[in-house]
Amino acid sequence: MVNQIEVRNPRTGKYDYAIAPPTSEELTTISHQLRQQQIQWFQGGLENRIQVLQNWQEVILSYKDEILAALILDTGRKTESILEIDGLISAIDRWCNISPKLLESEAEKNSSIPFIKIKQHSKTYPLVGVISPWNFPLLLSTIDTIPALISGCSVLVKPSEITPRFIKPLLTTINAIPQLKEVFTYIAGDGKTGANLINQVDLICFTGSLVTGKKVGENAAKNFIPAFLELGGKDPAIVLETANLDLATSAILWGSVINAGQSCLSIERVYVAQSIFKPFIEKLVKKAKELNLAYPTLDDGKIGPIISTAQAEIIKTHLEDAIAKGAKVCCGGKVEQLGGGYWCHPTVLTEVNHDMKIMTEETFGPIIPVMTFVNIQEAIQLANDSIYGLSGAVFAGAENEALAVANNLEVGAISINDAGLTALIHEGEKNAFKYSGLGGSRMGAAALQRFRRKQSFMIKTQPIVDPWWF
Repeated sequence: MVNQIEVRNPRTGKYDYAIAPPTSEELTTISHQLRQQQIQWFQGGLENRIQVLQNWQEVILSYKDEILAALILDTGRKTESILEIDGLISAIDRWCNISPKLLESEAEKNSSIPFIKIKQHSKTYPLVGVISPWNFPLLLSTIDTIPALISGCSVLVKPSEITPRFIKPLLTTINAIPQLKEVFTYIAGDGKTGANLINQVDLICFTGSLVTGKKVGENAAKNFIPAFLELGGKDPAIVLETANLDLATSAILWGSVINAGQSCLSIERVYVAQSIFKPFIEKLVKKAKELNLAYPTLDDGKIGPIISTAQAEIIKTHLEDAIAKGAKVCCGGKVEQLGGGYWCHPTVLTEVNHDMKIMTEETFGPIIPVMTFVNIQEAIQLANDSIYGLSGAVFAGAENEALAVANNLEVGAISINDAGLTALIHEGEKNAFKYSGLGGSRMGAAALQRFRRKQSFMIKTQPIVDPWWF
């Protein structure tokens, strides 16, 4: 008998849902069936796979209300849940539209040896495993899944046990498409299920914390399978003296507190030229104070609850540490309990430094610590003073000025005069730097190629003796 896992409602604090993870034997059976069906899925051709995914998209649209209701219960917020569903629908269209060009057959070519020609093609990994986090449950469980399916893989997804309610309505849409349900499914479970999953698949995609990501990478290495890891971030924003302050403060506020800051690519620390610090803070605080909590109803404000109780404790600890070390709270400043859920108003901190956890560890909350710099070299040094290197932002009056700074940052994706663009712009390929991840880009054409292995045929074209033979 498998023990059930109780699931907490982030708005009420009540444990009002439960999931039952598959046993090891059940997981093995599921994996075996997916692997067996993958052969036909791949051999059926790209055109067929595209049509199946388009059919799935139509079913998703017909179940949109049910999926949305489940996502809202999972996360306690509405606007971002709508964006997740819309993001999935557009992702299906995007991959269906661009994959024919990206997966077209490669032309044969001559080698450097006149009588040897080369034919190349690629073979998919049969079974891809996806382990996804709680902050964007639907979007981040499908961001790797769609290109893997298009490539011809079977896919097995295990979302976070913190936000599993959306699985049921989404499985209804998958199971409505006979060809799709044979090669694609979701399972519920916790870290133990995820560890077991790694033993069953040929490639693993993981999105989540650095601590768990290290374990995933180690287990993948033991199984000698590729691991694509999208981990934490402590994204910096640099605001130069020439920046448009209205634009910069609005972009940084959105980039910091969207989804209550529960995003790996949130702006988590801001460095502002000393000469413009006062007007920058005044504008930022004014705008931050205008944002309300989405409480007591979903439509009362823009800031949803802290989804995970463990994350609420981390945010509290980081705030307490910063305040104890001299940080000044300009607005917000505490995690409070309302109706059983944990909430935090957008918080702007000044007089911060790198001795504080709020400037060095991932906070994952609607917190904006702002620090001054005297010159550009200091700004770059401060921005790079992190174990993370996911993304960042630079604001300046001229594009070239911003790019000159951005070129020195040790992060994978940099928004120029904006923030968080990597969440919205999917064409720009990027790699995570430092401890923010491992593996190829999940953006752009490279995202598709991660699920295929190159195979090369070197063909002798003339019946002659090779000069290197004995």
